[in-house]
Amino acid sequence: MAKKTSGRGERDLRVKVKTARGRKLSSTRWLERQLNDPYVARARREGFRGRAAFKIMELDDKYRFLVPGARVVDLGCAPGGWCQVAVPRINALGEKSGKAVGRIIGVDLQEVEPIAGAELHVLDFLEDGADFKVKDWLGGRADVVMSDMAAASSGHKQTDHLRIVALCEAAAEFAFDVLEEGGTFVAKVLAGGAEGTLQALLKQRFDKVANVKPGASRADSSEKFVVATGFRG
Repeated sequence: MAKKTSGRGERDLRVKVKTARGRKLSSTRWLERQLNDPYVARARREGFRGRAAFKIMELDDKYRFLVPGARVVDLGCAPGGWCQVAVPRINALGEKSGKAVGRIIGVDLQEVEPIAGAELHVLDFLEDGADFKVKDWLGGRADVVMSDMAAASSGHKQTDHLRIVALCEAAAEFAFDVLEEGGTFVAKVLAGGAEGTLQALLKQRFDKVANVKPGASRADSSEKFVVATGFRG
């Protein structure tokens, strides 16, 4: 005999987290959201290091910048989900017979667990000469510079917005130094997209600039991604 339910449908299947002593309510809500997030569950099943992997998948499915043979730089690559997605798409392991073999350089302030096919380095991309190091590791210029970096949250929406736009501006300046003509720049921004001076700057240096919110981004998140294609050099 089928087991009766309360009539609340799928809501009965949600994991509820009790507030533990010493844990803030905000932390409890974050943990509950993680446990009930279908993208988090999917990432575990498919072996990705975080739900962010599905964001870059969606962006690449739409704009097609991670192609076999592409040379890619992933800024602030920890924990490595974007690199994991890029490796098979650019054919970094050479598994697609007859296709060009790509390369991906991941850089971060902290060490990242190895990823087959990705070259991971501890590097502050803001330090002097970082662009020369990356070009040396790549053996030339990059076809794609991508960044899922976010500045540490202050809890103040306007301050956080300014911080992440400033970080995106710095990533864009780095991209200008390492991108090949025709290249692509992808980076996370907050609500409003890449605005002000950043928007104008990107439009000067790229043929097309789009601001996109992937389906894998949480509905209550203010994050979006800027995708700039056709670098003019």
